[in-house]
Amino acid sequence: MRIFSRLYDLVLTWAAHPKAPRYLAALSFAESSFFPIPPDVMLAPMVLAQRQRAWLLAALTTFWSVAGGVAGYCIGMFLFRLVAEPIIEFYDAQMAFDAALTQFRTHGIWIVFLAGFTPIPYKLFTISAGLASMGLLPFVAASLVGRGARFFLVAGLIYAGGERFQTQLRRYADGIGWAIVAIAVVAIIFFYA
Repeated sequence: MRIFSRLYDLVLTWAAHPKAPRYLAALSFAESSFFPIPPDVMLAPMVLAQRQRAWLLAALTTFWSVAGGVAGYCIGMFLFRLVAEPIIEFYDAQMAFDAALTQFRTHGIWIVFLAGFTPIPYKLFTISAGLASMGLLPFVAASLVGRGARFFLVAGLIYAGGERFQTQLRRYADGIGWAIVAIAVVAIIFFYA
Protein backbone atom coordinates (compact mmCIF):
# COMPACT_ATOMS: atom_id res chain seq x y z
CA MET A 1 0.00 0.00 0.00
CA ARG A 2 1.37 3.39 -1.00
CA ILE A 3 -0.23 5.40 1.79
CA PHE A 4 2.89 7.26 2.91
CA SER A 5 4.00 8.40 -0.54
CA ARG A 6 0.54 9.91 -1.10
CA LEU A 7 0.71 11.52 2.33
CA TYR A 8 4.19 12.83 1.49
CA ASP A 9 2.85 14.45 -1.70
CA LEU A 10 -0.03 15.97 0.26
CA VAL A 11 2.31 17.40 2.91
CA LEU A 12 4.50 18.98 0.21
CA THR A 13 1.40 20.58 -1.29
CA TRP A 14 0.41 21.98 2.11
CA ALA A 15 3.99 23.16 2.71
CA ALA A 16 3.82 25.33 -0.40
CA HIS A 17 0.53 26.93 0.69
CA PRO A 18 0.73 30.72 1.21
CA LYS A 19 -0.45 30.41 4.83
CA ALA A 20 1.98 27.59 5.70
CA PRO A 21 4.42 29.94 7.51
CA ARG A 22 1.59 30.95 9.87
CA TYR A 23 0.88 27.32 10.65
CA LEU A 24 4.60 26.68 11.16
CA ALA A 25 4.77 29.62 13.60
CA ALA A 26 1.73 28.36 15.52
CA LEU A 27 3.10 24.81 15.70
CA SER A 28 6.51 26.09 16.83
CA PHE A 29 4.93 28.16 19.60
CA ALA A 30 2.59 25.39 20.78
CA GLU A 31 5.26 22.66 20.80
CA SER A 32 7.44 24.63 23.19
CA SER A 33 4.78 24.96 25.84
CA PHE A 34 2.15 22.20 25.55
CA PHE A 35 1.84 20.43 22.16
CA PRO A 36 3.57 17.06 21.50
CA ILE A 37 4.46 17.34 17.78
CA PRO A 38 7.82 19.02 16.99
CA PRO A 39 7.94 21.74 14.32
CA ASP A 40 10.62 19.82 12.38
CA VAL A 41 7.84 17.73 10.80
CA MET A 42 6.52 20.88 9.16
CA LEU A 43 9.80 22.75 8.70
CA ALA A 44 11.43 19.99 6.64
CA PRO A 45 8.72 19.71 3.95
CA MET A 46 8.40 23.50 3.83
CA VAL A 47 12.11 23.82 3.07
CA LEU A 48 11.74 21.10 0.41
CA ALA A 49 8.81 22.97 -1.14
CA GLN A 50 10.40 26.45 -0.82
CA ARG A 51 14.19 25.97 -0.76
CA GLN A 52 14.85 29.67 -1.43
CA ARG A 53 13.19 30.48 1.92
CA ALA A 54 15.07 27.87 4.00
CA TRP A 55 16.84 30.35 6.29
CA LEU A 56 13.77 32.53 6.74
CA LEU A 57 11.72 29.46 7.69
CA ALA A 58 14.40 28.33 10.17
CA ALA A 59 14.46 31.82 11.72
CA LEU A 60 10.65 31.89 11.92
CA THR A 61 10.60 28.48 13.59
CA THR A 62 13.31 29.54 16.06
CA PHE A 63 11.62 32.81 16.99
CA TRP A 64 8.20 31.29 17.61
CA SER A 65 9.64 28.27 19.37
CA VAL A 66 11.50 30.53 21.81
CA ALA A 67 8.34 32.63 22.26
CA GLY A 68 6.46 29.42 23.08
CA GLY A 69 9.29 28.54 25.45
CA VAL A 70 8.73 31.82 27.28
CA ALA A 71 5.02 30.89 27.53
CA GLY A 72 6.05 27.53 29.03
CA TYR A 73 8.40 29.38 31.39
CA CYS A 74 5.47 31.57 32.51
CA ILE A 75 3.29 28.49 32.99
CA GLY A 76 5.95 27.05 35.28
CA MET A 77 6.46 30.28 37.15
CA PHE A 78 2.88 31.49 37.57
CA LEU A 79 0.40 28.77 36.65
CA PHE A 80 2.08 25.51 37.63
CA ARG A 81 -0.75 23.96 39.64
CA LEU A 82 -3.51 25.11 37.31
CA VAL A 83 -1.91 24.40 33.92
CA ALA A 84 1.38 22.50 34.14
CA GLU A 85 0.37 19.72 36.52
CA PRO A 86 -2.45 18.52 34.20
CA ILE A 87 -0.05 18.64 31.20
CA ILE A 88 2.57 16.62 33.07
CA GLU A 89 -0.09 14.17 34.24
CA PHE A 90 -1.54 13.86 30.71
CA TYR A 91 1.87 12.91 29.27
CA ASP A 92 2.66 10.70 32.30
CA ALA A 93 5.88 12.66 32.68
CA GLN A 94 6.13 13.25 36.44
CA MET A 95 9.40 11.35 36.84
CA ALA A 96 11.00 13.14 33.89
CA PHE A 97 9.75 16.46 35.22
CA ASP A 98 11.11 15.84 38.74
CA ALA A 99 14.50 14.84 37.34
CA ALA A 100 14.57 17.96 35.15
CA LEU A 101 13.65 20.21 38.09
CA THR A 102 16.45 18.78 40.23
CA GLN A 103 19.01 19.34 37.49
CA PHE A 104 17.87 22.92 36.91
CA ARG A 105 19.14 23.98 40.25
CA THR A 106 22.72 23.29 39.17
CA HIS A 107 22.90 23.25 35.36
CA GLY A 108 20.01 25.46 34.16
CA ILE A 109 21.53 27.15 31.09
CA TRP A 110 23.15 23.97 29.75
CA ILE A 111 19.97 21.97 30.26
CA VAL A 112 17.85 24.47 28.34
CA PHE A 113 20.44 24.58 25.53
CA LEU A 114 20.57 20.77 25.23
CA ALA A 115 16.81 20.37 25.54
CA GLY A 116 16.36 22.97 22.81
CA PHE A 117 18.69 21.15 20.44
CA THR A 118 17.73 17.53 21.06
CA PRO A 119 14.42 15.74 20.45
CA ILE A 120 13.75 15.64 24.22
CA PRO A 121 10.32 17.22 24.92
CA TYR A 122 11.35 20.86 25.23
CA LYS A 123 8.10 21.86 26.97
CA LEU A 124 9.11 19.91 30.10
CA PHE A 125 12.22 22.05 30.36
CA THR A 126 10.53 25.36 29.65
CA ILE A 127 8.00 24.71 32.41
CA SER A 128 10.76 23.46 34.72
CA ALA A 129 12.84 26.59 34.09
CA GLY A 130 9.95 28.79 35.19
CA LEU A 131 9.18 26.62 38.19
CA ALA A 132 12.85 26.66 39.23
CA SER A 133 12.86 30.48 38.81
CA MET A 134 15.74 30.36 36.34
CA GLY A 135 16.69 33.84 35.12
CA LEU A 136 14.57 34.80 32.10
CA LEU A 137 17.43 36.32 30.05
CA PRO A 138 19.73 33.27 30.39
CA PHE A 139 16.73 31.07 29.59
CA VAL A 140 15.96 33.03 26.41
CA ALA A 141 19.63 33.11 25.37
CA ALA A 142 20.08 29.35 25.85
CA SER A 143 16.79 28.70 24.04
CA LEU A 144 17.78 30.89 21.08
CA VAL A 145 21.10 29.12 20.69
CA GLY A 146 19.73 25.58 21.20
CA ARG A 147 16.56 25.94 19.15
CA GLY A 148 18.28 28.02 16.50
CA ALA A 149 21.06 25.45 16.08
CA ARG A 150 18.52 22.67 15.71
CA PHE A 151 16.21 24.37 13.22
CA PHE A 152 18.97 25.88 11.12
CA LEU A 153 20.65 22.45 11.00
CA VAL A 154 17.41 20.83 9.81
CA ALA A 155 16.87 23.57 7.20
CA GLY A 156 20.53 23.39 6.12
CA LEU A 157 20.50 19.63 5.66
CA ILE A 158 17.27 19.75 3.66
CA TYR A 159 18.55 22.71 1.63
CA ALA A 160 21.87 20.99 0.88
CA GLY A 161 20.16 17.75 -0.13
CA GLY A 162 17.80 19.59 -2.48
CA GLU A 163 16.22 17.81 -5.41
CA ARG A 164 18.23 14.62 -4.88
CA PHE A 165 17.10 14.36 -1.24
CA GLN A 166 13.51 15.07 -2.21
CA THR A 167 13.59 12.39 -4.91
CA GLN A 168 15.08 9.79 -2.56
CA LEU A 169 12.66 10.65 0.23
CA ARG A 170 9.71 10.36 -2.15
CA ARG A 171 11.05 7.06 -3.46
CA TYR A 172 11.36 5.51 0.01
CA ALA A 173 8.44 7.27 1.76
CA ASP A 174 6.32 4.14 2.03
CA GLY A 175 9.15 1.99 3.38
CA ILE A 176 10.14 4.64 5.92
CA GLY A 177 6.51 5.18 6.95
CA TRP A 178 5.81 1.48 7.50
CA ALA A 179 9.11 1.07 9.39
CA ILE A 180 8.09 3.88 11.75
CA VAL A 181 4.67 2.27 12.27
CA ALA A 182 6.35 -1.07 13.04
CA ILE A 183 8.76 0.57 15.50
CA ALA A 184 5.85 2.36 17.20
CA VAL A 185 3.87 -0.89 17.53
CA VAL A 186 6.87 -2.71 18.99
CA ALA A 187 7.53 0.17 21.39
CA ILE A 188 3.88 0.18 22.55
CA ILE A 189 3.90 -3.58 23.04
CA PHE A 190 7.21 -3.40 24.91
CA PHE A 191 6.02 -0.48 27.05
CA TYR A 192 2.68 -2.03 28.02
CA ALA A 193 3.83 -5.66 28.26
